[in-house]
Amino acid sequence: MEYLKNQIEEINKKIEEARKLLSDPNMAQLAGEELQRLQQQKEELEASLQAEEGELSTNAAIVEIRAAAGGSEAGLFAADLARMYTRYAQNQNWKVEQLSESMGGIGNIKEVIFRIAGAGAYENLKHESGVHRVQRVPATESAGRIHTSTVTVAVLPQVGDRQFHIDPKDIKIDTFRASGHGGQNVQKVETAVRITYLPTNTVVTCQSERSQFQNKEQALSVLRSRLYEAQKTAQKEGIDISRKLQIGTGQRAEKIRTYNFPQDRITDHRVNKSWHDLENIMDGNLDKIISSFFGI
Repeated sequence: MEYLKNQIEEINKKIEEARKLLSDPNMAQLAGEELQRLQQQKEELEASLQAEEGELSTNAAIVEIRAAAGGSEAGLFAADLARMYTRYAQNQNWKVEQLSESMGGIGNIKEVIFRIAGAGAYENLKHESGVHRVQRVPATESAGRIHTSTVTVAVLPQVGDRQFHIDPKDIKIDTFRASGHGGQNVQKVETAVRITYLPTNTVVTCQSERSQFQNKEQALSVLRSRLYEAQKTAQKEGIDISRKLQIGTGQRAEKIRTYNFPQDRITDHRVNKSWHDLENIMDGNLDKIISSFFGI
């Protein structure tokens, strides 16, 4: 926590220095861009600090997307949803940070986890949790038949140690060489981290950063959020947290939304509303769907 406070203090100093340069015509543009970058960094650090101090932050969310029923078509739609949320976050000027990705083929995602940080990120995205069903003709379908596939989405609040304390004795940490993007350093050094929470056998992997320490902190953040949400739901349903973490697959969990490509229609089954212009929505223009949960 003290480390975060020191970082915020350092950024405040840099912000003051950048502001002084705004009056210089030769430096104003660069100073403005630097100021914007520093302000965004400060917001993210303040969100992390707020979570660490025990207040549930609505400014950061952990988003987990997994292909469920439907084979490679489900994996392709998982990639489409990841792109949709990334575009939406960029439209809101939020920061998107990919933490983990498991590929199933070209353009096919088995699982992807990323962190979205910015004002109101969790509050706006929390209703996206559930099973998303897609109906469309896959590119590989020569007979033109419509296939139905499902993808699960989990949106978790970023929480601090006070919300869910993880005892170091309850975790097993493994390191390994990262695969995929990241450059030579990532490939040759064991920077990737896999953390197993032993009481529930919950596993989180992170390899997005070049530093093993950073990957460990990111993985712990995801694990903490996942366990916090599972505990909260398990208490509500009167079941054990271990059981809660074992159930709720794409086949059995609640279907919240259907994306019907042949009819150019998205239907949310909770608010009983439909929207057309599906391609535009899939490009990240989710505002009208998000706002429907706030009575706007």
